[in-house]
Amino acid sequence: MMKGRVTIVTGANAGMGRQISLQLAEAGATVVMVCRNPERGQIALADVRSQSGSDTVDLLLADMSSQSVRALAEEFESKYDRLDVLVNNVGVTLPRRTETVDGIETVFATNHLGPFLLTNLLLPVLQASAPSRIITVSSGAQAMARLNLDDPQSRNGYSGIRVYNQTKLFNLLFTYELARRLQGTGVTANAVEPGFVKTNMKVPFPFSLFSFMRSSVEKGAWASVHAATSPALDGVSGEFFNHRGKAIRSSKASYDQETGGRLWQLSAELTHLPADTELNQGVAALRKG
Repeated sequence: MMKGRVTIVTGANAGMGRQISLQLAEAGATVVMVCRNPERGQIALADVRSQSGSDTVDLLLADMSSQSVRALAEEFESKYDRLDVLVNNVGVTLPRRTETVDGIETVFATNHLGPFLLTNLLLPVLQASAPSRIITVSSGAQAMARLNLDDPQSRNGYSGIRVYNQTKLFNLLFTYELARRLQGTGVTANAVEPGFVKTNMKVPFPFSLFSFMRSSVEKGAWASVHAATSPALDGVSGEFFNHRGKAIRSSKASYDQETGGRLWQLSAELTHLPADTELNQGVAALRKG
């Protein structure tokens, strides 16, 4: 079904990322697993290759919280001449506020800015490979987010659950704005809600009280794989799919186009990208900064 198609999965060393990689490899895709830790990445790579029986699974190393994501995009394009599916799966929660090497709050940087930057850097190759798809993993937690674009880095008070919820809302605002910008290009952008999945990621309180309800990574990964591969979704863009593959409504705030545009502008400034990048311009200009 996916033979000859090239895919990227971020946050692929464990949990859903590893399972998404496995399911895509089993479907015949060439899978590029993006992991931060070299040792864990090699273990995950060997595991996916062994279970899938595929020799078209690769590993690239990158810290998605860092703007060294530029190096990841360059390395990918030095090895591959096409990209059919990008799965922005990476995600973290942290109980206390920390900052990345770039001086940006870590959860915001990892869950939103990293995927924002990588997606923008890879847009030219995605467009050249069209029809192609961008899948971003959000969460039902987006519905509980209290949006504060005046303090997106939570400098004026930090709560692990509040920050996580807000970044999941950012995932949707980004997806819907991206879908608008990609109209007519042959590249689609959708988000998924995989359900309450049992992974190694620490669940913030009070979600931890309901850990017994968490589903398997296999079920959670299916939502992303379905969005990435289903022929029924050819040309479908700007949607939010649940763990059963059904298009659902997200929170009212996620559909605010003014907010989506403002978030895009802020994200572009923080990642040193032009706010109104032309999709057909060369990637060299995007990688400056």
